[in-house]
Amino acid sequence: MSEKTEILQVRLSISEKASFEKAAAVNGLTVSAWARERLRREARTELQSSGQKVPFLEAIRIEGQI
Repeated sequence: MSEKTEILQVRLSISEKASFEKAAAVNGLTVSAWARERLRREARTELQSSGQKVPFLEAIRIEGQI
């Protein structure tokens, strides 16, 4: 997969952040990895269900990873 160079900032409530940190820890992931995994899953579902290409899947295909 391509190098991760982009940053996405999200404003959260204290309780949202605490919940995300706990969920990440339960899964043995950093918050960044946990959030990225969940966002990728939802983006894939929403884009595919609307008949659109998923850019990160296209990038993976180009790189020969799938």
